[in-house]
Amino acid sequence: MSDQPEKPFLQIVVCAAGVADDVGKLITAAQERHWDVGVIATPQGLGFLDAEAVEAQTGRPIRSAWRSPGEPRPTRPADAIAVAPASFNTVNKWAAGISDNLALGVLCEAPAMDIPVAVLPYVNSAQAAHPAYRQSLERLREMGVLIGSYEPHRPKAGGGADRYRWEEALELLAPKLSAPA
Repeated sequence: MSDQPEKPFLQIVVCAAGVADDVGKLITAAQERHWDVGVIATPQGLGFLDAEAVEAQTGRPIRSAWRSPGEPRPTRPADAIAVAPASFNTVNKWAAGISDNLALGVLCEAPAMDIPVAVLPYVNSAQAAHPAYRQSLERLREMGVLIGSYEPHRPKAGGGADRYRWEEALELLAPKLSAPA
């Protein structure tokens, strides 16, 4: 038994977006800050990741599906959640309270469970211009979700990866985690 307190647990939710394969940058940054890290991918997000590399880096399997009844919980509860990259689809479903996959189920419950959540959207400017997206971001803010500063890229340009600041999720969460309970 270790005398060391358990490391805080960061759950990263990864969506289907072009930068998802770089999630290792966020995992590394979190581990350097002494976080234990797990990854949940949306069903479509799984295809955007190098699952073997992520699992080797975190020491945990990527979760993407609900566990069966009676099956033990595969991880302890998260101390914080980072949604990175967050897709247009996930942001809108989450704000609407749609819980049709594990990632959305976790996100829909987190604010009511007082788990701080930071979201780093990765959307193009056409998606960002949609009224539902702007309304969804506002609803998430009202729920206490911390929203990153990524500026949307041009549609069909495949760009913006060089401007996507993975570490911003940890910067957004830091004040919430250091506040007294």
